[in-house]
Amino acid sequence: MLDVLAALADIFSSPTMYGSAVRLGGFLAFAALGELVAEKAGTINISVEGSLLAGAFGGAVAYHLAGSTWVGLAVGAATGVLIALIQANMSHRLTADQFVVGLTANVLILGLAGYLDAIIDPIAKRASVIEIPLLSDIPLFGPALFGQTWPTYLLYPLFPITWWLLYRTRWGLEVRSVGENPQASDVSGIDVNKRRRQAVCYGGVLAGLGGAFLVLGQVGSFDTGAVGGRGFIAIAAVYFGGWTLRGTLLGALLFGLADAFRLAVPVLGYQLNAQLLAALPYVLTIAVMYFITKPFRQPAALAHPFIRGLR
Repeated sequence: MLDVLAALADIFSSPTMYGSAVRLGGFLAFAALGELVAEKAGTINISVEGSLLAGAFGGAVAYHLAGSTWVGLAVGAATGVLIALIQANMSHRLTADQFVVGLTANVLILGLAGYLDAIIDPIAKRASVIEIPLLSDIPLFGPALFGQTWPTYLLYPLFPITWWLLYRTRWGLEVRSVGENPQASDVSGIDVNKRRRQAVCYGGVLAGLGGAFLVLGQVGSFDTGAVGGRGFIAIAAVYFGGWTLRGTLLGALLFGLADAFRLAVPVLGYQLNAQLLAALPYVLTIAVMYFITKPFRQPAALAHPFIRGLR
């Protein structure tokens, strides 16, 4: 027992683990922030997985062609929003089932990305690390937060921007209102499904940016298995956070920490069942969905389609 505690203390005192947690949690946070906005509007954007993968592939191809990380990130965001447009228009213009649309889009992008990857074989490169003076010297957490590749720092302004959009603009007020009471919003003159489409597209932009960040800010190459279901973990992070911005960030970091723990154990020389370690983030996701989300109040109209004149 003492050996186990000593091993855990060694793992959780490793700066490397926290650096990995920020990178992996940051990847999730891009998608989770956008998913939070979509769910505030009443849509569970299942296609966030497809937007992440499309963003990763689009970013890799753009870097391969242009040799610019900025171009790769921009194209990744644009590719992500294309998938979101499919979800938004099918769900909120044609009133197709949003879950079926999202799952179909995910499968389509997985197959399409695998096919095009074999043809193009894009070559990407990991962005350079930028250490912020003084802040990166803080013990343990300094290198993790302020000694990352530069695309990581794009995440930091996204939190206040998303908060401002949701809670300090008329658009954000309307987005939250259509997620709570779409009938009353419609009577007030708000185009409910238009606001929902816009919220889903905002989520697609951030998920696509997160996918490009995965390739250009983390691993430096594209692989169809790189996303590996983490779009669904991003959805779980929103549930974990009780549909709050602060809680969503905490959820993304928690899941990132679980993923980092999986990587840190063998690196630090400890042995644990590899399959158990690989399953840890997903087991944590199931536990969160079952135990933690019950006390929280979700948007009242979440996952409920809106058709004018119907209750």
